[in-house]
Amino acid sequence: MKLDGRRLSNNVVDKRGSHTGRNIGIGGGIVGVVVAAVITLLSGGNMGDVVNQVIQSNFTYADNYQPTAEDERLAELSSKVLAGTEDVWTEEFRKQGWGEYQPPKLVLFNGSVNSGCGHATSQTGPFYCSADQTVYLDLAFFREMQSQIGASGDFAYAYVIAHEVGHHVQYLLGTLQEAHNRMGRMSAADANKMSVRLELQADYYAGVWAHRDNEMFNSLEPGDVENAINAASKIGDDYLQRKATGRVNPETFNHGTSAQRTRWLQKGVNTGDPLQGDTFSPSYTSL
Repeated sequence: MKLDGRRLSNNVVDKRGSHTGRNIGIGGGIVGVVVAAVITLLSGGNMGDVVNQVIQSNFTYADNYQPTAEDERLAELSSKVLAGTEDVWTEEFRKQGWGEYQPPKLVLFNGSVNSGCGHATSQTGPFYCSADQTVYLDLAFFREMQSQIGASGDFAYAYVIAHEVGHHVQYLLGTLQEAHNRMGRMSAADANKMSVRLELQADYYAGVWAHRDNEMFNSLEPGDVENAINAASKIGDDYLQRKATGRVNPETFNHGTSAQRTRWLQKGVNTGDPLQGDTFSPSYTSL
């Protein structure tokens, strides 16, 4: 993914190794069962909570965090990707008549963090919290993606961020709140299906972002889309359950199968049209 010369976002707060944090966008350099449930309820789901089944025991935490050169590169990448989502969604909201796009914050942290959705550790994985309209990310997640599930590449990492920003778009459009209200009146199995619909739409929105970002900045390179598709396939519920336990239980799926996730991501990349991402009207079996 070509990001040279791209601007940094003003909405990135770097809390790695710091209780006060600093903003890298303007020049500066994931829990208990109850808390995790609160985060999931308020955030609209996150990519990390399923990957966590496979990689949660591999995180280590340091009292005195010292970023490596690769950490700093990934922090810069994250800031530039967030800036790209700001540019794309600002233009899309204007074009669609959705009002003014209000971008989310992105908090980078190491080990643990306090969010508007409660305390979280790195084991939660990247997540969006609608309570404070913020995406939370421990950059170690990207290393674990590569080493534990074989998903890597800068555009695959960008897809993670764009997916969480997709939940923010859902929040701004009222989709997230409406879905959560409906989930509160459903059985657990039906609520999981609603969650899948939310997650697949966020995948679609990530693909829309990729399409539009490439139009604006000629950012995609050969192999980028394939890397993101590989990442989407490796975080499908069926793939992760089979890898973790050797079994698959479709009633517990809450993010979508590998085939579903790759299908909706690819559709977003192909169309670049946010209006074609309705994952709520089709029958569940046709998603």
